[in-house]
Amino acid sequence: MLFHRAAKREFSQTAATVFVALFAILLTTQLIRLLGQAAGGKIASEGVIALLGFGAINYLPTLLSLTLFISVLMTMSRAYRDSEMAIWFSAGMPLTAWVRPVLSFALPLVILVGVLSIFLSPWALTKSAEYRQRMDDRDDVSRITPGAFQESTQAERVFFVEAVAGDEGQVKNVFVSSVHQGRLGVVVAAEGHTEVSPTGDRFLVLDRGRRYEGQPGFQDYRLMEFERYGVRIETKEGRGIEQSRKNMPVWELLLQPTPGNLGEVLWRVGMPILAFNLALLAIPLSFVNPRAGRTNNLLFALLTFMIYSNMIGISKAWVAQGKLPFEIGVWAVHALMFMGILALFSKRLLVFSWGRLWR
Repeated sequence: MLFHRAAKREFSQTAATVFVALFAILLTTQLIRLLGQAAGGKIASEGVIALLGFGAINYLPTLLSLTLFISVLMTMSRAYRDSEMAIWFSAGMPLTAWVRPVLSFALPLVILVGVLSIFLSPWALTKSAEYRQRMDDRDDVSRITPGAFQESTQAERVFFVEAVAGDEGQVKNVFVSSVHQGRLGVVVAAEGHTEVSPTGDRFLVLDRGRRYEGQPGFQDYRLMEFERYGVRIETKEGRGIEQSRKNMPVWELLLQPTPGNLGEVLWRVGMPILAFNLALLAIPLSFVNPRAGRTNNLLFALLTFMIYSNMIGISKAWVAQGKLPFEIGVWAVHALMFMGILALFSKRLLVFSWGRLWR
């Protein structure tokens, strides 16, 4: 049908525009946060892009649900403002005739949201945790950021390197501060590099420097000058990632049906249902007075999305705390929202019927 094809094309064009805008906002906020962590030495600068990708996959279900809602709402609101809906109703077509093209456009996105929420989002969280763990397990020299003070993995030394030269770990103007048995030791050197001993241990070898050693508050400091000074690099033992409900596969959650795990299942299953209900809700919610402002509906839609998602979050918390049975919490909020959608449809159809009777 020509109308269905035209409606789906306009839905798709609006959805592409909305998604690009929302995705750009998401990437910008995540990038600022990750760059702040990299500047503080919490993560390596080379890991920013990978963590940004994993974070984007994690937020895609929410982003796609909001994109679906806004695209249907904006398209139909434009039809009201341009008086296309007045012509539609004058031809005797009901508002429910929009359900079919909206659902044919929304169902692929709803399926995609379900796949992302149930399977890919936990996978992305797992990979992000593994990547962070690999960066945390690096040795002290690999973790050094030029121009910034960096604490060792055992919290016993503080390093500062002014610059890194070459690809072989050559460093310039090195400062190392450590405390051993209550005595403070400070080592400064013009340059340094890493070496591997025959036993496999790694050392940071400093060239042409000085070592100051003493106890703060006392005058018995010792000063030593050296041509070469070796500091053994402690390698952090590898640890497995911390398993949490958010990054557990769905089948493991179902095999261990604790209240917390069932609450996580409720949230994952609820995301595609949320997207489906929002697509239907946009049809009666799109009514707009051509003389009214254009942003009223969009603000109300964002408020509705926040309330709906927060209600699912509350149900998840109640199930996790044992206050609400999973069998009720998994459908109660969505059923309540669906009843509200039916009520809005009934209201719009009643107004349309009274308008035809009056004419």
